[in-house]
Amino acid sequence: MKTGTIKFFNEAKGYGFVTDDETKQDFFVHVTGLNGLTVQQNDRVEFDTQEGRKGINAVNVRKI
Repeated sequence: MKTGTIKFFNEAKGYGFVTDDETKQDFFVHVTGLNGLTVQQNDRVEFDTQEGRKGINAVNVRKI
């Protein structure tokens, strides 16, 4: 699993971005990738990545 920080998350629209600690790459995260979790900007998380319709997405996101 990768670790990172929530860069931005719009709860009303159901998406945001998480920045990978190691590569500093931003990954799109959809509310469905949170498994019922509520996140805010700067939350520390761990996540997997998966190919999505428009690129690589963060999935299985969990707070750490």
